[in-house]
Amino acid sequence: MDEKSSEESSRTALFEEHRPHLRAVAYRMLGSISEAEDAVQDAWLRYDRSDTTEVANPGGWLTTVVSRVCLNLLRDRAQRREEPLETGTGPERIPDPLLRREGVVDPEQEVLLADSVGLALMVVMESLSPAERVAFVLHDLFAVPFEEIAPLIEKTAAATRQLASRARRKVQGQTPAPDPDLGRQRIAVDAFFAASRSGDLDALVAVLDPDVVLRSDGGTLRARHTLVLTGAATVAGQAAMWGTLAPFARPALVNGTAGAVVIGANGRALSIMAFTVVDDAIVAIDVIADPERLAAFDLSAFRD
Repeated sequence: MDEKSSEESSRTALFEEHRPHLRAVAYRMLGSISEAEDAVQDAWLRYDRSDTTEVANPGGWLTTVVSRVCLNLLRDRAQRREEPLETGTGPERIPDPLLRREGVVDPEQEVLLADSVGLALMVVMESLSPAERVAFVLHDLFAVPFEEIAPLIEKTAAATRQLASRARRKVQGQTPAPDPDLGRQRIAVDAFFAASRSGDLDALVAVLDPDVVLRSDGGTLRARHTLVLTGAATVAGQAAMWGTLAPFARPALVNGTAGAVVIGANGRALSIMAFTVVDDAIVAIDVIADPERLAAFDLSAFRD
């Protein structure tokens, strides 16, 4: 192998070493698996065209590059955003979930879920401004110093600290930390589906937090494609729908927490459901029921 080929091979190996970390950063920034992959690929192209011989910290340099790509995508997304949705319809989109069967180890997802960013938290992060999201993700989730984040978002370190603090208050105020015990989470989720199957409204209300929030993304083909319901009685009032889905619910880990993939008798995916359980009560349910989005997920592991 000549010197040039050896250098190219070494650079490629270095990038591949950091790829899992870069994917984790991009996923948290964007809430989209495909966009995160595109952002990492864009970072690779920029890295491949750059002279990094004087870069002392390649990992930090690459994190900055992928963060800048994500920031630009977030800004473009904000500019494309239409007029605010009518009251009660909720966020424009529930972020992509990360799925796996319980008891199955997926090293690639372990990196993505290293700090257990649940889907409910990802939903709230969608409401942050691009600069808030970048500051919060890099500092709070990846411990990047404010002094290194500031130039990226064209702010002072003090202003960057304030942005992260504001984002943190929004996130903590709307997304309580789930029970760390996955077994306790699963007991609550199983109780939810058992009550749904039997049509026991009282039992359904009992497993729901009084202020539970249900967010459902049904897709753009439906008139109210993203719906938000609040309160145990209101959410339990959908018991007929839950009862229809319950027999087809397959246990799943959704962003590291107890959830379900619902697959009908014909093998067609009906929904992905993420639950946030706190003190044995369900405080949030995030549902993706958009047929187009569901078709993009590889759910073969849940069909056997």
